[in-house]
Amino acid sequence: MGYVLNGEELEVDDDGFLLEANFSEEIVPVIAEAENITLTDAHWQVINFMRRKYQEDGQTPNFRNMVADLNDEDDSVDWKKVLYELFPLQPNRQSAKVAGLTKPFGKGGY
Repeated sequence: MGYVLNGEELEVDDDGFLLEANFSEEIVPVIAEAENITLTDAHWQVINFMRRKYQEDGQTPNFRNMVADLNDEDDSVDWKKVLYELFPLQPNRQSAKVAGLTKPFGKGGY
């Protein structure tokens, strides 16, 4: 079953990723609730980062590159630790899902 946004059911794959990326801010809380995530400003920072990378590169970064890129943006945070606190089920995959993006390529780690 897909996510329902404004009365419309959005199609998902077997893992719950949208088949087509959705960049509306309204979809994020819907998916976050399904993932049992209570959104904070830190979640939104990562979600906006993932959306930006997806739009720039056509895909999301793997975990290692995600940590490196976030460190380049803000090195005052231990991103490796924080990402697992924010998105405990494989941070790059779960953050991409919550951001309303399609399933990332490759494995969740490197």
